[in-house]
Amino acid sequence: MSIVAPLTQSGRTPRVCVIVPAFGVAHLLADALDSMLGQHFTQWECIVIDDGAPDDVAGAVRPYLADPRIRFLTTPNHGVSAARNAAIAASHAPLIALLDGDDLFRPAYLATMVPLLEADPAIRFATCNAMMFGAVSQPRLCLHKPQGSSDGVRGSLTDVLDRSFGVYIGTCFRRVDFDRIGGFDTSMTQAEDLDLWVRLMQLGGHAYFVDQILGDYRVRANSASAHAGRMLIGNMRVYEKARATLPVDHVAQPLITQLINHTQCAISFEHAMDRVIDGEIQRGLNELRQVRTLVNGPVWACSFALWRIFPQLAQPMLRWRRRSHRRGAQHNGILAGRADIPS
Repeated sequence: MSIVAPLTQSGRTPRVCVIVPAFGVAHLLADALDSMLGQHFTQWECIVIDDGAPDDVAGAVRPYLADPRIRFLTTPNHGVSAARNAAIAASHAPLIALLDGDDLFRPAYLATMVPLLEADPAIRFATCNAMMFGAVSQPRLCLHKPQGSSDGVRGSLTDVLDRSFGVYIGTCFRRVDFDRIGGFDTSMTQAEDLDLWVRLMQLGGHAYFVDQILGDYRVRANSASAHAGRMLIGNMRVYEKARATLPVDHVAQPLITQLINHTQCAISFEHAMDRVIDGEIQRGLNELRQVRTLVNGPVWACSFALWRIFPQLAQPMLRWRRRSHRRGAQHNGILAGRADIPS
């Protein structure tokens, strides 16, 4: 790992370090860094990390290195988890905030989050609401309802597991907690964020939701989170890890069993849709019918009835469904609102 721009601190020690992985988003990085320079709270450091990106991240970040709070690290490409771990290891601040290189913080983000965590040691991580933009039909809120199962702002381990406490952008946590759980799991290629939140919550305390729009979440059609099947496999790994590490009599164990069963069925559903879309129409439809209990409502009932008469219509209809239910699309149809299934 090489430090392209060394840290220089003038005056006060940073209270928070913002980690910005920038693989493949050099053309968008200026938006993220401009959002850092626009923060009302100024006692921060920011580490941009390039883990072998195919584009010119160094060129994109170079104009910002005049600000001594911003540093640039390079590492070999071992995935976003390893990149974040390396950047956090190089940080100095007691708090860590995560900002993807294609997203933005609004000016009040750090001014809100930093005092919140400093005042309440029971908060394992804090997040906020944000606006989705980019590959969506129109900008819209990431979260539309109170979070968690208690007062609408605090979330438990089970709330994080079943996604009744949602996280889209702007998560802030303590470096000491991050170190206690061993950082991001570098063997995770999907759902690595959920895995970190779940392991942080196993330390006790609660998650906290700030019901303000403090960030902007960019949806890209080719982003990893756009592919439901891979995300489901990542979620399954998170649930299996939690089941193995929690005591057998833990209150979350029944929920984890339910989530694993639901996710196994959902993976089967995605695989069956893949068969139909790839041209194995009859075999795929037979497999879809086996896990049809995952979906309900008049639209799906009519669709299955139609496919019995005209099976060839299943391919274009399911291809459309796959496109329209990528991350950022409106939540209609299959498993809409199901916390354990990404849409």
